[in-house]
Amino acid sequence: MSDLTKKVPTIRTIVMPADGNPYGVAFGGWLMGQMAQAGGALAAKHSKHQSVVVGANDVSFGHPVEIGDELSVYADFIKIGRSSMTVQVEAYRRDRHADEMMKAGTGVYIFVAVDGDGKPVQVPALV
Repeated sequence: MSDLTKKVPTIRTIVMPADGNPYGVAFGGWLMGQMAQAGGALAAKHSKHQSVVVGANDVSFGHPVEIGDELSVYADFIKIGRSSMTVQVEAYRRDRHADEMMKAGTGVYIFVAVDGDGKPVQVPALV
């Protein structure tokens, strides 16, 4: 990803107690879900259709995300197919009282744009 100071996150949220485990950090599944939401938001905006996640590859976790942290998730296209969109997603955590952001997770998510009947539809090329 490019310099984060020049990017707007696709989604930003605060980690709440219900999102965490008994050790005070966010569940990995919750973090993967936030990453999928960010990728899906980008895919839906581009395709103008519901975009469903059909796969996730190379998902890895970095710095633990603690309860109360701000989570910013960034998404960028890697590839656009006929109906599929491959998205690189990176999540960063920040203590709410600090400036430093640390990478919390990364992954490649694949989405397919579908119509109201759940059938794949063609998506526009990247410009």
